[in-house]
Amino acid sequence: MQSLQNQNLYLPTGLQTQQDISFENGLIKEIKLNSNQSNTENTYLIPGFIDLQIYGAAGKLFSAEPNLDSIRTIEDQLLQEGTTGFLICLATNTPDVFNQCISVIKEYRKDARNCMGLHLEGPFINPEKRGAHVKEYIRKASLDEIKQLLDFGDGTIKMMTLAPELQDDEVIQYLLDQNVVVSLGHSSATFEQATAAYDKGIPTTTHLFNAMSALQHRAPGIPAAVFNHPTAMASIIADGLHVDFEVVKIAAKMLRERLFLITDAVTECNSGPYQHHAVNGKFVMPDGTLSGSAMTMLQSVKNCVEHCGISLLDAINMATFNPAKLIKKENEIGQLAVNTQANLVRINEKLELQQVFFRGAEIKLN
Repeated sequence: MQSLQNQNLYLPTGLQTQQDISFENGLIKEIKLNSNQSNTENTYLIPGFIDLQIYGAAGKLFSAEPNLDSIRTIEDQLLQEGTTGFLICLATNTPDVFNQCISVIKEYRKDARNCMGLHLEGPFINPEKRGAHVKEYIRKASLDEIKQLLDFGDGTIKMMTLAPELQDDEVIQYLLDQNVVVSLGHSSATFEQATAAYDKGIPTTTHLFNAMSALQHRAPGIPAAVFNHPTAMASIIADGLHVDFEVVKIAAKMLRERLFLITDAVTECNSGPYQHHAVNGKFVMPDGTLSGSAMTMLQSVKNCVEHCGISLLDAINMATFNPAKLIKKENEIGQLAVNTQANLVRINEKLELQQVFFRGAEIKLN
């Protein structure tokens, strides 16, 4: 059994100092007070980050290079950044590309480490709010298509972003019945339509404020529906470019534990329909449309603390415990607790990455 002595631990409820944490066989076995010595080290152990929407890393955009080498490279890079759980995301694309990507994840899952499955962002979205998505690939879903897609996915499709105002209720209900996390996004839904979708069981919202009906004083739109709903959650991209930091601050005050961070990160890509180019700290499409972010999860947390007035505890929960709750894995990942995976990240007072453990094994940082 491995043990880290006299640590400062961030639990979902707050900071606990002078703690000994022990882990064995990839799981946390014990957390107890160390009463013998005071802790003068200014570092903190927090859970490994969980990113439910990321497209690629380290020069590998998964949809452009759907192969085993790509997903291994992405996993390696994200472990280096402290992301110990993620869903690899696919933007609206052709059925052939979706099938290729699904096939790779199915083949790889027996060897997967921090990749937990797929998030399909489209193609069943609203073309009015497509953002950087390719219009020609957007379509309405049929129940037969969804059944075939999930059958082929064989449990690898964990999350799907869609526009509920354009989809039949039977399609949405089937996805929910199959335990797919349905997320309202790339949508022109009215306040009433979005509220109805949440009431019917859609649990969350994709990148709040981006590619959706706006919050206006006579047309409250999707953001107001999320704010006013008792259970609906939302992800947000906290890079200051996709959403102004002042608006992130408002969202955090309104949603509290219902808000979680995603990077929506892409990587440089010069082939296929999604060619992302880095320009002044952001990624854009060839026509200049803002695409995914150039951010890590730790940078997201740091932005929340330094620019949005969000406490470190809340920012950590937004990157760990809150997304784990959404996917119903909070008893496995997303918090430092007995019998959860020993996925730990050490940060210092400047919120710099110091150390990463994945399932109890230390990751050698480059």
